[in-house]
Amino acid sequence: MVHNILIVDDEVNSLKVLSAALKKAKTEVDTARSGEEALKLIKKKKYSLVISDFKMGGMSGEQLLEKTKTISPEVPFILLTAHGTIELAVNAMRKGAHTYLTKPVNLDLLESQVNDILVNGISLAKKTGPGTFQFLNILGQTPAMHEVFSLIRRVSKTDANILILGESGTGKELVARAIHYTSLRADKPFIPIDCTTIPGELMESELFGYEKGAFTCAVERKLGLIEMAQGGTTFFDEIGDLDFALQKKLLRFLQEKEIRRISGKDKIKVDVRVLSATNRNIEESLKNEEFRSDLYYRLNVISIHIPPLRERMDDLPLLANHYLEHFREKNKKEIREIDQEALAALKSYDWPGNVRELENVMERAVILCPHDTINVECLPKKMQIFDGAEYAEVKEFNLPEIEKRTIIKALDKTSWNQSKAAVLLGISRKQLRTKMKNLELLHVADE
Repeated sequence: MVHNILIVDDEVNSLKVLSAALKKAKTEVDTARSGEEALKLIKKKKYSLVISDFKMGGMSGEQLLEKTKTISPEVPFILLTAHGTIELAVNAMRKGAHTYLTKPVNLDLLESQVNDILVNGISLAKKTGPGTFQFLNILGQTPAMHEVFSLIRRVSKTDANILILGESGTGKELVARAIHYTSLRADKPFIPIDCTTIPGELMESELFGYEKGAFTCAVERKLGLIEMAQGGTTFFDEIGDLDFALQKKLLRFLQEKEIRRISGKDKIKVDVRVLSATNRNIEESLKNEEFRSDLYYRLNVISIHIPPLRERMDDLPLLANHYLEHFREKNKKEIREIDQEALAALKSYDWPGNVRELENVMERAVILCPHDTINVECLPKKMQIFDGAEYAEVKEFNLPEIEKRTIIKALDKTSWNQSKAAVLLGISRKQLRTKMKNLELLHVADE
């Protein structure tokens, strides 16, 4: 795949040097000598990346960044400047820049950043410490994920409470971190709170803290997680599991923007943005009176729904190859690629564990694969059996192959319950077992 890159700089020599460096990597490079000229090109053509000088005559690089994001919010953007400061970098990141490099540009660093963008897709900035940046990759190129990226950019500049919805393993915490680290609170704490792992009897003290002597083991004052996030963001993961009695206290905090430690006399003002997430059907919880409606409406000013992996299968090759690169390097393996049949097997699977499950599968495949290419045999047994018709047209009218596919579909439909599958197929369980043995399916069923 050839990527289109746009380089914007009012210095001719700089354009020549950058263009020559980036044309090496199977890219097509366009250039513009002003922000105004660049904007015309961006309106006409789809770019994989825009690289712009910060200070130019007329429209600045920062202004071009803002205008580009209104036209094509998914396009990664790199800003260059001769006067780099942390403040400028943070501001650029908040406005949606992928990264920020100083001039004269280190071409090796630039090529590395460009390769990261083109290989890994869209990235969102993550600030890991004073003056230190890395990139928190939320990968996706499907329209559903572009909508998620667009919502992140729009809500991150506000203080609105956001409810992130999605199945387990879809990346809800990644979205929450992306919102925080591209917000005006990026240099303040991000405090995740897992509502499923903190015991109910301890949750109140964890959230609000306590004073010395509040109970037997309270030998000193303890700040709660909400107070620790002062000026920043709290992320309530799996908020649907929060104890019903505590929901009222959380609601009071959201309404009054203040807390009181256990056994404390004084109310403490807290400026904290609240993000929350759940994999539950929260509206069903409201009907069953398991979740307070008044709290729900406070938390759900804006909702972001993350689609499950099975609904964004066009992203699977991108994600699988990303994890291949990551685990190949981590485990020092010489694995180059995933073959097409293995990709087809991955795409035929339903992915109940979503992206997290894919990550685990790819790590396993990289570790166990004895070849330089991941093939079907490197995948878990449950993924080795799939309808690979596009890779086996010659078997289209092969009776045993058709019988095998029919049996597998019946077993899949009954969660591999052989008695129920036999009923679906109109044969006895004994007959089914015999056929499965002949088709070498028994070892899979018995695993």
